Amino acid sequence: MAETPRATDREGIRDLLETAAAIAESAGAIALRHFRKPLDVEDKSAGEDFDPVTVADREIESFIRKELVRRHPDHGILGEEEAALESDSAYRWVIDPIDGTRAFVSGVPAWGILLGLTIDGACAAGVMHQPYLGETFLGSGPDAPDRGAWLRRSGSTTPIASRRNARLSDAILYSTHPSMFESEASRSAFDRVADSCRMMRYGGDCYSYCLLALGQIDLVIEEGLQPYDIIPLIPIIVGSGGVVTNWQGGDASAGGRIIAAANETLHAQALDTLNSGPLSK
Repeated sequence: MAETPRATDREGIRDLLETAAAIAESAGAIALRHFRKPLDVEDKSAGEDFDPVTVADREIESFIRKELVRRHPDHGILGEEEAALESDSAYRWVIDPIDGTRAFVSGVPAWGILLGLTIDGACAAGVMHQPYLGETFLGSGPDAPDRGAWLRRSGSTTPIASRRNARLSDAILYSTHPSMFESEASRSAFDRVADSCRMMRYGGDCYSYCLLALGQIDLVIEEGLQPYDIIPLIPIIVGSGGVVTNWQGGDASAGGRIIAAANETLHAQALDTLNSGPLSK
């Protein structure tokens, strides 16, 4: 078994990022076997808001876990559909097999396969693969020595960057769905920002964050995220020049209330607006 590269090793982080991309892209074939096909959908919400899961979610996570264990048996794993694999290693992989299952079962290609890596708790590398569109977004950072973000499409990998000069009054804001805001206070906070932006749209799931990294939109504000929803996306956002935090401006990796912005100035403007009224649940 090859020794795992050190977190401070530029080539080592890039090797792990390429490993994540290769595994996610291989898992894409599983997703495409089920996408826009007749599919049984289970509800795992236990009577709360509908929370769909399909055989595709489970098959993809199982495949990714097997590949990770084969390549890095000492690493830990956190996934959405199976129990965590605990480890004493500093390295922990984070899997969301289909982020955007509602979009997946609706035939909308806004879902993606997420695979991220934390090292000593810090987000080091992340991948979002959308097999129907043939796109893979990759990111390293914020603590990686080779911080950056890239889009791989049709065999070509190119650097990507968020919009550096976007201001709140010119911003395009996205969020997955209005029902994700858990209280009147949090919905009002979102509306304050939306009213200050040029345009607001719903939909997108993980793909919205990648559009931000690509420079197509400027803000994503959401609530109720799990760590596996956001950890793989943090390196892509930060690597592109964007900023992602919780609604208090702190670490986003725990999930919950998340704000992602194309640049620091826009993030500060949106955060001030978001917090200009009560936020308690």
